[in-house]
Amino acid sequence: MNNRHSLYRLSLVGLLLVGGCNLAPHYQRPTAPITPQWQEPSTQGVKASSLAWSQFFTDPKLQQLIRLALENNRDLRVAALNVEGARAQLGITQADLLPSLSGTVTKTAEHLPANLYSTQSSGPVTYQQYEATASASWELDFFGKLRNLREQALEEYLNYQATQQATQLSLVAQVVSAYITLAADNDLHQVAIDTVTSQQYSYKIVQERLAAGVVTEQDLLQSRTALESAQADIVQYDRDRRQAAYALQLLLGTTLPRQIASQASLASMQVFPALSSELPSSVLTRRPDILAAEHTLKAANANIGVARAAFFPSISLTATGGSLSSGLSSLLGAGTGGWTFVPTLSLPLFEGGKNKATLDLAKVTARSDIAAYEKAIQVAFQEVSDALVGKETYQQEVGIRAADVATNQRYYSLAQRRYREGLDGYLDVLTAQRSLYSAKQSYLTVLSASLTQQVTLYKVLGGGWR
Repeated sequence: MNNRHSLYRLSLVGLLLVGGCNLAPHYQRPTAPITPQWQEPSTQGVKASSLAWSQFFTDPKLQQLIRLALENNRDLRVAALNVEGARAQLGITQADLLPSLSGTVTKTAEHLPANLYSTQSSGPVTYQQYEATASASWELDFFGKLRNLREQALEEYLNYQATQQATQLSLVAQVVSAYITLAADNDLHQVAIDTVTSQQYSYKIVQERLAAGVVTEQDLLQSRTALESAQADIVQYDRDRRQAAYALQLLLGTTLPRQIASQASLASMQVFPALSSELPSSVLTRRPDILAAEHTLKAANANIGVARAAFFPSISLTATGGSLSSGLSSLLGAGTGGWTFVPTLSLPLFEGGKNKATLDLAKVTARSDIAAYEKAIQVAFQEVSDALVGKETYQQEVGIRAADVATNQRYYSLAQRRYREGLDGYLDVLTAQRSLYSAKQSYLTVLSASLTQQVTLYKVLGGGWR
């Protein structure tokens, strides 16, 4: 009875101490090393956090491509598998906090011949023995080692989960940006084709006027030079658009639909919703990459608790109970039971400085993770600031470039008419034609950059985080 009471008291004390001691430092989020406001003034629009990707990218072609990427992209698959592995590891560390139970049933048979000294008087003997045992073991987590290991595993799991979200957001942005690049290359290719068609017509007219003695061979050579330059651009843009299609297909992880690739055009893209710039504190603390960095920091904090606990004793309890009998029918009968109880205390007497070095390493790792967390916030702040600058300036530039195209189109039309009327030389036509071609190229390039910048702004603001 006294032994039973002693065991009860020891178990009660152990239960009280399990939740009472934790050697991990108290976690406090580092102060963000940024200003409380963006470098650009706040703008009006919808919060990126309230828009899922399907609400921001409403173009059916884009939605089809994004869904293909989410289903087939290999980087996203790796991120998802990392989450599953971290979840399994978390289950392992949680199980370590609970007692482990096991049971066994064994049979032992032994035959002794008659020529042994012990069996000469009785002849051959056969023994049979049946044994059923149940054992339990439990490490008492007095100093929080197991709880901190569980906390570390939990934070690593949350880190992988946030990383998966960051990977998905980045993938969505990359797919849309790659589609915009493909659309721009298609449009540039078509502009080059249209320019070649126009210059071929002009070249034919110059040939006819040269044959009539109206113009010189110099006019013909100038026309041919412009024609060949545009023909070379057709080859270049064809190469660019094919390479852009392969880059988009790699992101998808599967075959790029041929119809989408051939019909991609900036002119057919739907306008993205306008986004507002929120306060840095509300944006940066919810971005999945920032969340992942903070979970890494919390895991390092818990690891300090694990390293500190190594300096203290560990106590484990092992108990075994069972029944032993020579016959299976009497295995559970009266008088066959037995038990053992073995409490174990392990003391770190000498380890050559290993525990201290482990603790030092854990502290250095935590400080390094703090620096990485602060750097991630600074980088994110810069990304949002740059995107807000681009939002304002690109919109203005696109409007100016569009007006420039219209002006050059008018200039080219007038130059053609004056040339046909004999008022100006062909050089004026050629100059106007080149100016129009260049204006169209610049407009498409800036429009592409403007659309890509809107995608980037959605991404850096943590779009769709809910």
